[in-house]
Amino acid sequence: MDNQLNTETPQNRLDSLRDELARAGVDGFIIPRADEYLGEYVPASGERLAWLTGFTGSAGMAIVLPDRAAVFTDGRYTTQVAQQTDPALWERRHITEEPPTAWLKEHAAGKRIGYDPWLHPQAALDRFAASGAIFVPLAANPLDAIWADRPSAPTAPAEPWPEEFAGRSAAEKREAIAKELREAGQNAVVLADAHSVAWLLNMRGGDLDHTPLALAFALLRDDASVTLFMDPAKAGPALREALGNAVSIEPSAALPAALARLEGKTVRLDPEATPVWFAAHLREAGAELVKAPDPIRLPRACKTEAERNGARAAHRRDARAMVRFLAWFAQEAPKGGLTEISAADRLLAFRQAEDRFRAESFPAIAGAGEHGAIIHYRATEASNRPIGPDESFLLDSGAQYLDGTTDITRTLWTGPDAPPAELRTRYTLVLRGMIALSATRFPEGVAGPHLDAIARRPLWEAGLDYDHGTGHGVGAFLSVHEGPVAFSRNAANVPLREGMILSDEPGFYLPGAYGIRIENLLLVRADAGAPGPRRWMHFETLTLVPFERALIDVEALDRAERAWIDAYHARVLVEVGPSLDGPTADWLRAACAPL
Repeated sequence: MDNQLNTETPQNRLDSLRDELARAGVDGFIIPRADEYLGEYVPASGERLAWLTGFTGSAGMAIVLPDRAAVFTDGRYTTQVAQQTDPALWERRHITEEPPTAWLKEHAAGKRIGYDPWLHPQAALDRFAASGAIFVPLAANPLDAIWADRPSAPTAPAEPWPEEFAGRSAAEKREAIAKELREAGQNAVVLADAHSVAWLLNMRGGDLDHTPLALAFALLRDDASVTLFMDPAKAGPALREALGNAVSIEPSAALPAALARLEGKTVRLDPEATPVWFAAHLREAGAELVKAPDPIRLPRACKTEAERNGARAAHRRDARAMVRFLAWFAQEAPKGGLTEISAADRLLAFRQAEDRFRAESFPAIAGAGEHGAIIHYRATEASNRPIGPDESFLLDSGAQYLDGTTDITRTLWTGPDAPPAELRTRYTLVLRGMIALSATRFPEGVAGPHLDAIARRPLWEAGLDYDHGTGHGVGAFLSVHEGPVAFSRNAANVPLREGMILSDEPGFYLPGAYGIRIENLLLVRADAGAPGPRRWMHFETLTLVPFERALIDVEALDRAERAWIDAYHARVLVEVGPSLDGPTADWLRAACAPL
């Protein structure tokens, strides 16, 4: 078959994939939004779901059968998936309300469904088991056979991340995790999450646009030695010297032989974060498998003192860039002439002027008016909308600095006239929810799902809600979305610990009209002054940017909420104000004046 044919339209791509499935002897195929590293963000070579369906969101999956096909995604992308996919080709399903397992049970029970064993963890396949379908691992991904112009895998150089930012040496980290393996009677652990590899080895890279990763696998043994599986050409002299003799580097093609050498060994792997390919090869090698969480996820989430200080410094710099943008926007927006892309580009330029800036931490979500209601909207040349006077503008953005990762959302009013009462009322409900979570003290042992409702309560009391989690973990010069903790009713029941960084971002969205979201990042701190024997925790707010005063209904705030906002703005003025001058400093003083 000529692989150059039948791939020019969504219909032809789907037809060509079905032809490949017939040749492979399967009745269907699952296409996750993942590459072999199972991360949220993937390089261009891993964008299979987008290439096939047109849907470009960062979470979702598709299932193709001979006579029907469906795309599944969550509430963040309901509007986007409807805009980007052809309803004649793809059914659109909410992944929690209409899960893939139920869809398969209805349409494919007893059928042979193919999957790429590099793109699914065992836990995902286990969840599909209730569908009654027969799942068949395929030696080659049939979609790759028809993707004629598929980009090459990234080859950016990997670099050491200085210990002054990490707070611990890679040797210390390797020994700490190796000790955990020895105490558990385990000989090795497979590290399939590139974020874990980056943390363990104090290594960063440029394989992704917004997350400073060198995509790689690793095998850590109980003697603290490591084999790092990535293209050796990506490791220059500086990285090799930093890694030392206890870390060897081999190409990914050496993985089968390396796993074969683990015959008779006890090997740990995370069934939620490791492609099933690894388990299959380890069983074939005669290794004893232990299914357990990635031992690095929790220590990675609990930032060292150096990482906490880096986050604070990064947020001060980011606040300066944001304030410069907000002062500029307040001057320019009422005039007209701005667009979603031009506004986002101007903010990026302010950030690029800051020390230690490396990249945006995700593509900015800049949604004017009705586009703000698309929760993870991304402006394109086709959708780029003028920002008009007297409308709302939702701007969710962040940055990667060498010492920290930021993520902030502000909903703005363009003016010059006063906003409508409904918008002010709902903005204030969202703000009250964000404050409520920020100000919460809680006993040790409380997890993210326990706190999610606190941010929703003001909206719930008004009969309103939002269809996304309230917050996610954030890395230290790593992914802006980091597990294992989150503020969400669907999050894992993992207690919050000192040093974790999470976002606090309630919202409200009226499709076709506007969207509201307000987001700060919070650092979990121990409450040293708590009475009694039980340990208590609280949050330190890292983000230092004023709120949109025009949208705050001051009369709807109680005394404690007004005091919180005034104290926050006073802190912003003290910590950010001295680095600004001229009209920007004047704007900040006005924005931070007491309510």
